Amino acid sequence: MRQMLGLGTAKRVISEVRSDLAAARDRDPAARTAGSIEILLGWAGVQALLAHRFAHALHEHEVPVLPNLIAYGSRAVTGVEIHPAAKIGGDFFIDHGSGVVIGETAEIGCCCTLYQGVTLGGTGFARGKRHPTLGEYVTVGSGAKLLGPIMVGAGAKIGANTVVIKDVPENSTVVGNPGRPVRVEGRKVSGPDSDWTHLSDPVADALQAMVERIVELEARLAEFDGKQRGVAIVRELRPGSGPSSAGG
Repeated sequence: MRQMLGLGTAKRVISEVRSDLAAARDRDPAARTAGSIEILLGWAGVQALLAHRFAHALHEHEVPVLPNLIAYGSRAVTGVEIHPAAKIGGDFFIDHGSGVVIGETAEIGCCCTLYQGVTLGGTGFARGKRHPTLGEYVTVGSGAKLLGPIMVGAGAKIGANTVVIKDVPENSTVVGNPGRPVRVEGRKVSGPDSDWTHLSDPVADALQAMVERIVELEARLAEFDGKQRGVAIVRELRPGSGPSSAGG
């Protein structure tokens, strides 16, 4: 039996919208001097989330057709597609917004941040839980693809254009395709404005180690047979430099 929309649902949605506005003002430097009306009118990610709050409330009360119509209209206007059934916690922020897709069974904890082009998608045609679950304080960089019913632990950071198909441990940073946990040398990864430019590359690190090992083996072989061999050139693989690409 369908439950009627009540005052409690309305209060919850209003509270969620307020927290979303506060999240936008806190995490987007461009929004820190903007008023609430300006953010609602000019921030596509906030508009999409506002529409989803209402669509999700209607979906929870089994209202037919209307939730999907709201989601469809929101996608046409903002470029952000969020299924009405997706569960999203408070203090959520979508920066820039364009191209973000959040699937039906996706679950997002509180205080998470997604940048443009992020996909929380499914794999195959299986029913049931088929989209990612994000813990609290998760940040997902531009263009990242999280696929399947994976679990991303609280405090995790997903680098730009990373493809994640396996569970991500808490408080870790993942980059690459497929995504691999990495350590950010000399930098503490914290907050939604993580400096994605300076993430290390696990593939490059492995190649560097391989080249150094080959040079060592050639030197030892030259000592053994007395033949002089050419010296391989080993260039240091340095982290990227330049301004932060965290967005804003």
